[in-house]
Amino acid sequence: MTHPLDLSQAPLGKASSYIDQYDVSLLFPIPRAGKRTEIGLGDSATIPFFGADMWTAYEVSWLNARGKPQVALAHITVPCESPNIIESKSFKLYLNSLNGSVLADFEAVTAIMRQDLSAAVGANVGVRLLKPESFDAQAIHELDGLNLDRLDIDCTSYTPAPELLKLEAEEIPVSEVLVSHLLKSNCLVTGQPDWASVQMSYSGRAINQEGLLQYLVSFRNHNEFHEQCVERIFMDIWTRCKPSRLSVYARYTRRGGLDINPYRTSHPAALPANIRTARQ
Repeated sequence: MTHPLDLSQAPLGKASSYIDQYDVSLLFPIPRAGKRTEIGLGDSATIPFFGADMWTAYEVSWLNARGKPQVALAHITVPCESPNIIESKSFKLYLNSLNGSVLADFEAVTAIMRQDLSAAVGANVGVRLLKPESFDAQAIHELDGLNLDRLDIDCTSYTPAPELLKLEAEEIPVSEVLVSHLLKSNCLVTGQPDWASVQMSYSGRAINQEGLLQYLVSFRNHNEFHEQCVERIFMDIWTRCKPSRLSVYARYTRRGGLDINPYRTSHPAALPANIRTARQ
C-alpha cells in the first residue's frame, strides 16, 4: 500500500506570517511511511535500522517574567521509529512563535518543546537547551574517516544511481569508515540545494570506493528531505553491498537557523555526539 506525501498544506515554499506568540499549531508533521515505501520498506516492524534525526536550533529565544529576552541553542533528537518527521520551515515558525512569549525559565521552555515535538512526531523527542554560558564550549569537528573525495573520478550521473555501488573482487572482509563532503540534494518542495558531509561505517566485503563516491555524487539533482536521503543511501548500500554491519550519518548545513543530522545504523549503538562541522 502506498502512502501519498501530501505537502499542499505545508508552509514550505509559501509566504508566511511572522507569529511571535506561542502557537503549537504551526508544527507540520509529515509521515515517514510514503518515502519508506519507495525504498522498499513496509511497516515499522520491517525497518532494518535504528537511529535518530539530530537537530540543532541556533535561534531559540523567548521572554522571561520581566520581559527580558532570553536566548539558547537547542539539541533535539527525533527517534527514527517515530511515524512522522517535522517539516523544517514549520519548526522554524514554531520557534519564532516563542520569541514574544513569556516563559518562566529554561526548564519551562525545554518542557514545552519536548511536549509539542513529541506530540507532532508521535514518539518521545529529546530536547536539551544550552545556555549562553555554554556556547564557548561548543566544538567544531569534521567527520572522522577515510576521505573519498581524494579520488580522481569521472562523474556523469546526477540522479540516484544505486547500480554504481559495487564490491571489490577480493573476498577478504573489512571494517572501515568512509567520509565524503560532496553530498548535495535538493529540497523536495522548493528545489533549494541542501549540502552535507556524510560518514559511512561498515563491516563486510570491501565496497568499491570509486563507485561509492560516484553514487553519492549522483544525489546532486535529487529532490528529497534530509532524513529520506540518508535512509535511501542506507538501503541502497544495505541491499546491494550486503554488509554485516552498516551506519550512515549525514550532517547537513543549516537553513533558517536549523541543521538536521540523520543517523541510521543496522545495529543498536549510541548516537554520535552532536558536534557541528565547519560548514555548519
